[in-house]
Amino acid sequence: MLVVLSEAQRADLECLPRAGAAGKLNVDVDTIQHGVEGLTYLLTESSKVMISETDFQDSIHVLGFSDELNKLLLQLYLDNRKEIRNVLGELAPRLPSYHNLEWRLDVQLASRSLRQQIKPAVTVKLHLNENGDETAHVLQTDPSTLLHLIQELEQALGEMKTNHCRRIVRNMK
Repeated sequence: MLVVLSEAQRADLECLPRAGAAGKLNVDVDTIQHGVEGLTYLLTESSKVMISETDFQDSIHVLGFSDELNKLLLQLYLDNRKEIRNVLGELAPRLPSYHNLEWRLDVQLASRSLRQQIKPAVTVKLHLNENGDETAHVLQTDPSTLLHLIQELEQALGEMKTNHCRRIVRNMK
C-alpha cells in the first residue's frame, strides 16, 4: 500500500534530512546516510550467520573505533540479532516444496505412415505445495533427456557434499 502525499507534505519531508541528525551534527547528509547503511549492513550480515560475540568484536575492531563505541555496537548486536534474524526470515522468498510425483511411460509402437516405429516418452506430474496451495506441473520428455537430467542432478548433489558448498549453505542460513 502506498501513501499519497500532497506537495506541502513533500516539501516538509524534504527538509527533514537537513534539519535532522546532519543539521545537528554539522555533517553532510550523505555521510549520515552512508553511516546508517554501513551499520545496517554490519548488523544484518552478522545476524544472518549468527556470529559469536568474539567474532563480532573482531569484525568491528578492525574498523578502528574507540573501545566505548565497540562495546555499544556489540550490545546493539546482542540485543537485536534475534529480531533482525526473524525479520530477515520473513522477507525471504517462500519457495515451493515437494508434495508428490506421478509418472507414466508412454510408447508409440506404430503409426499409419510408419508401421515399425518405437517412440518412448516419459510423462511426469509434479505436485508442489506453494503458500498452502497445491499446484501440479505436467512435464514430458524422452528417456535420453531424462537420463541426462538425472546425471546433472546427481552431479549437483555430489557438489553439495563438498566443503566449499557446505560453508556457503551454512552461511546462507
